[in-house]
Amino acid sequence: MENGADLPRRIGVYAVERELGAGGMGKVYLARSPGGRAVAVKVVRSELAADPHFRERFRAEVEAARRVGGFHTAPVVDADPDAESPWLATAYVPGPTLAELVERHGPLDEERLRSLGAALAEALHAVHACGLVHRDLKPGNIIMADDGPRVLDFGIARAVEATRLTATGAAFGTPGYLAPEQARGDRVTGAADVFAFGAVLVAAAGGSAFGAGTPMGLMYRAVHEPADLSALPEGLRVLVAACLAKDPADRPAPETLLASLGPDPEPVPDTNTVALAAPERPRAVPPVPALAPDVPGRGDEPLRPAASRKPRVITLLIVAAAVASALAGGLFALRGQGDDKKSGSPPATASDSRRTTPRASAPPSEPSSPRPGAVPKDRVTVVVSADSEESWISAKGHDGRSLFDGRLESGETKEFTDKRRIELVLGDASAVHLVVNGKEIPNEFTPGQVERLVYDRGD
Repeated sequence: MENGADLPRRIGVYAVERELGAGGMGKVYLARSPGGRAVAVKVVRSELAADPHFRERFRAEVEAARRVGGFHTAPVVDADPDAESPWLATAYVPGPTLAELVERHGPLDEERLRSLGAALAEALHAVHACGLVHRDLKPGNIIMADDGPRVLDFGIARAVEATRLTATGAAFGTPGYLAPEQARGDRVTGAADVFAFGAVLVAAAGGSAFGAGTPMGLMYRAVHEPADLSALPEGLRVLVAACLAKDPADRPAPETLLASLGPDPEPVPDTNTVALAAPERPRAVPPVPALAPDVPGRGDEPLRPAASRKPRVITLLIVAAAVASALAGGLFALRGQGDDKKSGSPPATASDSRRTTPRASAPPSEPSSPRPGAVPKDRVTVVVSADSEESWISAKGHDGRSLFDGRLESGETKEFTDKRRIELVLGDASAVHLVVNGKEIPNEFTPGQVERLVYDRGD
């Protein structure tokens, strides 16, 4: 980018030369150290800088990122988490990003894909060894330098995401590369980077693992649908399909990737071959983990021999006895109801015998559509209505229990209730209407923006 009037002259001791780019976290500038060395300085956006939780997390992440070594990262050389606008300086690595390289010169062949994959696996191994998770690995964060690929922005993504989870905000990361657990707001480990690694290799081959379209569509397909691996050479599909498994536990570690892509590659275990040979096969609902379909014995429970016929006979006799008992009880209840009608007294039923208070005057415990202004004191209730286009909704309770995970059609409404807290991920928050604890929430979301929201009882 060209130098502009609003370009800062200095950031810390570094003299700014030009803007390199901008993203979700802030702006990046090319600058020079007092000794003349080129550095890339990333300055945090003002809204993040105003959050004390972010500064605390940013400081911790910078210290951890300083420890990352290896040949395939841009090392952190300086930072100031306490500046008015916190900043981070890394060694400047000249070269196009992977995204720019593919756009200019076309997809990479299998040999170059393997070389890229090995370099990225080595970088992820170095990052994870320091206790960091990148969380936003994508072609735009990979510089194709003369001496090999370099991964940028490692470690800092967690500071941003941890801050946004404390308040309303967008799910940090890039749809199409976000792992299912990131999209759902679940616990994130290094396995999320492996998922992104797989999507990056598909992109480098000229494809798109989860197609194109809105962020909602990309995230929904990443969570529920198999990846499109058609752009990859045949020799890489099994490995990449393993990386894109829906269950984090089924993805290979960076060390395994490195062993499979290095000079003497080790094959992927045969136990995965059956499931990975046809990744385009439609899934059932609820979705089955990518490495588990049609492969017996992969669950926690060991395979057991088939039960003999004798226990089944006993079970059938028990069921028959229960049915006979229920029929007899029903006849008795009908007879008693007839006697009640003759005497003029109200019928006595099993439900009446358990009641301690009359229900006629009591409000229902779970209202189907809370009225604006009626604030429940003992729970949190969220009503989500689709205003226009379909939108992907993921809702969880305070204990991580899934309340809903799917799409809402135009005009459709879902209600979620929990005793403490409800977490939502909205694929396109601008396309829905929210009523929280009986209060309508103004829709001021950006169209197409993915939002992660947390609502509690307010007490």
